[in-house]
Amino acid sequence: MKQFFLKLFTWWNSQTFGTQLWTWRFGELVGQDEQGNRYYRTRGGAIDPTLNFERRWVIYNGVAEASRIPPGWYGWLHHRFDTPPTEDTYAPREWEKPHQPNLTGTPAAYRPAGSTLASGRRPKATGDYQPWTPGN
Repeated sequence: MKQFFLKLFTWWNSQTFGTQLWTWRFGELVGQDEQGNRYYRTRGGAIDPTLNFERRWVIYNGVAEASRIPPGWYGWLHHRFDTPPTEDTYAPREWEKPHQPNLTGTPAAYRPAGSTLASGRRPKATGDYQPWTPGN
């Protein structure tokens, strides 16, 4: 019962019931990436009459975080490439790095020196600040 309500109401955990139903009725699996995300398009590559192009979407494996989409699949999703990486000989460039999760809002987030969250106390002013005054 819990899984049913999670599918019905949560969009951030894989897919909702509505997305699952839409994918089952109109979707065609195109491929899967190394993180387990599955990529779909309209069945047979049909053109959506309201959009005037093929609909493409991703079903995340776990938490829906857009930064988890690899560059090859990102290009296909955004219609930069006509063929998905599974059909094309896509090779990542040497400067493309592997995915790192977004840690913002977590205890492991980056907190620079001087941040009130870094050490709990802000460092004292050093006296090098010169306030602006009119006429100077």
